[in-house]
Amino acid sequence: MTNHLPPPALIEDLRRLTGAELSGPARMGYLGLLLAASMMTAIVIALLLTEPSLPPRTSIALGVMVAIGLSWMGFAAWVLTRRRILLGHHRVVAGRMAAAFSGVFCAGSLAVGYATSNRSAMAAAVLGGVMVLIAAAILIRASRDVERLSKRRDELERQLGLRV
Repeated sequence: MTNHLPPPALIEDLRRLTGAELSGPARMGYLGLLLAASMMTAIVIALLLTEPSLPPRTSIALGVMVAIGLSWMGFAAWVLTRRRILLGHHRVVAGRMAAAFSGVFCAGSLAVGYATSNRSAMAAAVLGGVMVLIAAAILIRASRDVERLSKRRDELERQLGLRV
């Protein structure tokens, strides 16, 4: 029986890649996101519950804000409970959420701007467009990083004989 062991450096590289925990500063960042999203969501829910005479379009906008806040809370809780770097998938998920929510903001601002000919709403739509572009750039970068990390993991696993 032959016992073929890969080089120790290769084994250590694979362990480091797959076993890394979320760093302390990153963990604090996600905790901050969870707390900020929780506070924002609680304030908006309180506003919805204490102001029953709000116009329907305002109630809808606040409801959308609650949904967005709950989504960010769920995302932060998901990352924090995993405690692993998730091979960058958490950054892809965050990028998708940011792009989607920025798109909703931009579309809503455009709709209000066209419906009311309000310059402030049109300025908000321009800001929303900038946010969409930034979110798209972050998403593209995160996707490329995940692809690179996945290829590296596959290469290390092949070298270790874990994959054929």
